[in-house]
Amino acid sequence: NITMKNIFIFLLFLPLFADITIPNTTKQLLVVHSVDFNRSKAIMQAYEYKSTQWLKVFEPISVNLGKNGLAWGRGVLSLQKYKSLILKKEGDNKAPAGLFSLDLFFAYEEQDFNFPFLRLQKEHICVDDSNSKYYNKIITTKNKDIYKSYENMRRKDNLYELGIVVGHNKRAYPKGGSCIFIHIQRDENSPTAGCTSMEKEKLLMLMKWLDYTQHPMLLQGVNATWH
Repeated sequence: NITMKNIFIFLLFLPLFADITIPNTTKQLLVVHSVDFNRSKAIMQAYEYKSTQWLKVFEPISVNLGKNGLAWGRGVLSLQKYKSLILKKEGDNKAPAGLFSLDLFFAYEEQDFNFPFLRLQKEHICVDDSNSKYYNKIITTKNKDIYKSYENMRRKDNLYELGIVVGHNKRAYPKGGSCIFIHIQRDENSPTAGCTSMEKEKLLMLMKWLDYTQHPMLLQGVNATWH
């Protein structure tokens, strides 16, 4: 059990000791712990805040990260004073480290969730062209005059049959990284292009548990230690 709302992350490979305060409104938290910034495998633990304690929910879940591991993403944390940090960039095949909101659920079929929900159609795309005004947004237009590259959301491999939109780079900082999701894994040891993936059954379990009114967040990093 965790008896404080502060989370201390000691990073062995970066000159940073971050005291991260979880917002008081957040009562559900997904914590992804990786051994180092270069690994593509990690463990996720779900927590809920009850009274004065963070309590574990479910057994730990094995997840896949980016092919090239992790880099610091643009989320809730301000990284301005840490000039030496390796920041996530578009196309780097790294998952974002940091603290992020969970903004939207999506699926191929209608689902009953306590969360804002988008049923994906074949027209849905996520724009990864950082020069577009729709950068890092899920849209339905096929007007290629307003973007040069995108990702189809209704994929043939069904990786996005279920998924969660992670609130990364919400201000659409150019080349800051886009289209970051928690989604279904290709297989047990398949890294991603920058998302976090897991077994379909485990993802569905989490999505049925998560409640938007509890302001859930994702904390993703290296050697996360709770005090």
